[in-house]
Amino acid sequence: MLKKTSFFHKSFISIAILFLLRFGYCQRNSFVKRRGTRFVLKGRPLYLNGFNAYWLMLMASDPSTRMKVTDTFEQASQCGMNLARTWAFSDGVDYKPLQISPGFYNEETFKGLDFVVSEARNYGIYLILSLVNNWKDFGGKSQYVEWAKNQGQPLQHEDDFFTNSLVKQYYKNHIKAVLTRVNTYNGIAYKDDPTIFAWELMNEPRCPSDLSGNSLQNWITEMAIHVKSIDKKHMLEIGLEGFYGEEDYNNNPNKLLFGTDFIWNNLIHQIDFATIHLYPDQWMPNSTAEAREEFVYKWLESHIEDSDLVLKKPFLLAEFGQSLRLPKDYNMTTRDSYFENIYETIYVCARNEGPCGGAIFWQAMAKGMENYDDGYEVVLEDNPNIAGIITLQSLRLESLRS
Repeated sequence: MLKKTSFFHKSFISIAILFLLRFGYCQRNSFVKRRGTRFVLKGRPLYLNGFNAYWLMLMASDPSTRMKVTDTFEQASQCGMNLARTWAFSDGVDYKPLQISPGFYNEETFKGLDFVVSEARNYGIYLILSLVNNWKDFGGKSQYVEWAKNQGQPLQHEDDFFTNSLVKQYYKNHIKAVLTRVNTYNGIAYKDDPTIFAWELMNEPRCPSDLSGNSLQNWITEMAIHVKSIDKKHMLEIGLEGFYGEEDYNNNPNKLLFGTDFIWNNLIHQIDFATIHLYPDQWMPNSTAEAREEFVYKWLESHIEDSDLVLKKPFLLAEFGQSLRLPKDYNMTTRDSYFENIYETIYVCARNEGPCGGAIFWQAMAKGMENYDDGYEVVLEDNPNIAGIITLQSLRLESLRS
């Protein structure tokens, strides 16, 4: 177990501020790259500790809630965190869409994303920007398919997103719109801004209508080439949860297959690093706590090994968390222990010069956002124990750079 530390412990705050200055200086001047299985910044290894916050653009697009973004970045920086993952999409939805219809954008929402990027830069926090959702939340692939159907395309399934030429062109156009966007707050084009750590092709892509994996593999290849044709400065990742394909069937929890393949997909040349997500409470709802704990260990170790020996690329745990709503044996104490155990695995791997680049939990929220609670939320200022655990992990990872 890691020693729990008060969020407002002055020594931690002072060191975190030094981190902020260091990261802010580097971030304004240099892009993070990959070298072998490591992330590097100015030739030195870089390790990430951070959070997910899908809601940042939404809150930033409304002046009355914009401070939620600033408050979250400030709290995160005080914990030494240096990476946030968020949405650069909101397609065809009724409330604050980013893309109203194919190629037409809500400027006020885009300015909200501009604010997120600019404010992250101010606090020395890198961003992973995800470009579309697998799920119907915020539009997702089903919205793109619906747009194409409205133009007379004979589409039957949301997985046609991966194969229909018109749908793929709509998505390519969105990629270009985001990557070439010039930030209204600082005048920097997104593709030229080192604040952005990487682009993500899709949040949790799945194509269960083609379990061979060919449809998704072809789509990833095509879209990765498209991204790199516009922006060669930033890294690119897929957004995978980490499920293996048919040939490695036994590595999946409950033998789940979704037309993805962690190894095959990530071997694509233009993909710079691998990601996984980790939700044993959702994937194994009827299992015992011991079975879930064993799965977590094996899930991490198998992906670390494959990233190191097969992919030879860095590895990022891009989503993990523990719901306080299910199962019934979860509470604040078990959540704290869960974070500690995962952080320990990441730290040991990084200390041994393995492929672990870091971990970002789901999800951070600002105070007063109860309407957005999903059971996984962490409000740092209200949770000093978890804030202390996160801070200590930031310190340990930063010590490896020194």
